[in-house]
Amino acid sequence: MYYDALRTFVTLVEVKNFTKAAEKLHISQPSVSLHMKNLEQELGTKLVVRSRKSFQVSPTGELLYDRAKQIIRIYEQTKRDILAHHQIVKGKLKIGASFTIGEYILPNLLVDVHNAYPELELEVIIGNTEEVVRHVQLFHVDIGLIEGQTNNKELTVHPFMQDELYVVASIHHPLTAKKQVTIADLQNQPWVSREEGSGTREYLEHVIRSNGLKTKSILTISSNQGVKETVIKGMGLSLLSHSVIERDVALKQLAILNLQRIHFTRTFSYVFSPIMKSKQNVEAFLNMLKKKWPYE
Repeated sequence: MYYDALRTFVTLVEVKNFTKAAEKLHISQPSVSLHMKNLEQELGTKLVVRSRKSFQVSPTGELLYDRAKQIIRIYEQTKRDILAHHQIVKGKLKIGASFTIGEYILPNLLVDVHNAYPELELEVIIGNTEEVVRHVQLFHVDIGLIEGQTNNKELTVHPFMQDELYVVASIHHPLTAKKQVTIADLQNQPWVSREEGSGTREYLEHVIRSNGLKTKSILTISSNQGVKETVIKGMGLSLLSHSVIERDVALKQLAILNLQRIHFTRTFSYVFSPIMKSKQNVEAFLNMLKKKWPYE
């Protein structure tokens, strides 16, 4: 059932004349007749009864007339709503993202956002968690995505997905030969980690403290790629997100240590100033984010 056919039928019922209906709709009279024929064939009923002297709407035609007007109103309102939606969601949206999210998680979401809102200009600023929070607080970005924690009372923070981390080493590291690695095996090991202020470094320090680990050394590099390359070269162990190491493990450049009954998980969150909540671009972005990663 097509919108044009329904609109033609409603107009015909109201003017009670095929010629007048064609004139009002700015189409030919044969087009009016064709719309009516198609509707009657689709619905399997006679909608109007006409002769040279009279024009009558059948009982099923009366039923369709009322429903058709409702359908047309809903369709036209939906068109207006969609047009308004696309007119609002444009301009620029500035997103701050911590390194793991910005380099490995966010790109897939950006593709979805661009496809849904092609007129929306996206700009991403990548930094560590502390830097992203500062950007949000100073309104350098509209919204931030962080992997660490913030106690900033001026900002609104909501979790959006769970992340799993793994202890990794060079494929030639002695611990990769063990079927199961214990916490004791991690004592006095050299580590390669991100810089202070990053969510990944914050989580590693939490793991070290909570498990009573002693470290031989910690080499600090302010880049996920730099950390990985250093570990691949055999400089020590690292604790990295699954999204960061997935490709390197598949290529057999890094090995995940099989830790006995220990799992490392953390929460990724989005953070924004409360005054940004009413901004249409932010709302549209958050709707896409929640759709992609429903969080219980």
